[in-house]
Amino acid sequence: MHFVVVVEFHLKRGARSQFRALIDANADASVRDEPGCLQFDVLEPEGENDRVLLYEIYIDKAAFDAHLQTEHFRVFNNASGDLCLRKSVTRCDLVFSGANVVSKRAAD
Repeated sequence: MHFVVVVEFHLKRGARSQFRALIDANADASVRDEPGCLQFDVLEPEGENDRVLLYEIYIDKAAFDAHLQTEHFRVFNNASGDLCLRKSVTRCDLVFSGANVVSKRAAD
């Protein structure tokens, strides 16, 4: 069963562009360099300039734990703290994925 992390950041006023540069680099390195990272999406809710969401899928919890030990995560985590008012992390088991349905449909 895959492991999912949903993270919500509330940013300080004016911090969005700097935060986005940091999180985009972290997301890119995660999917590029970590075999256990299957997906890492950065989302901006409509009309909310101070909020960013992450949707990350890992092959398992151990892969996520390995992600937390990477240099690119450490750089992001250390540099982004001063840009955020608050952060929440929700850890989930992926019990159904619409991507599986789409993949099957494409193969038919």
